[in-house]
Amino acid sequence: MQSDRPEMIRFMPWPFADHVFPRELGAVVQRSVLDGTRPALLVVHSEAGDWAIGDGIDDPNVPGASVATHIWHAITHNSSVAQLADLAPGDEA
Repeated sequence: MQSDRPEMIRFMPWPFADHVFPRELGAVVQRSVLDGTRPALLVVHSEAGDWAIGDGIDDPNVPGASVATHIWHAITHNSSVAQLADLAPGDEA
């Protein structure tokens, strides 16, 4: 059975081809960013290779405040995040 949901991958080789986030790349994203309540004001590419996107205001560690999802869901509401595909591990913007 083929799923209509593409696989989500946590770690992918970086730098990304053509300086574009792979569609299957997963990230931890604050719900406020996903639902468009707040803009993405913080993008983190951890030393380990994880990605996180937050609103820079609310605590992302509160239970239920963040979810693991495809990074493109956050880009849908915050197109400027797409420009950060070259953000080096250990950096944030």
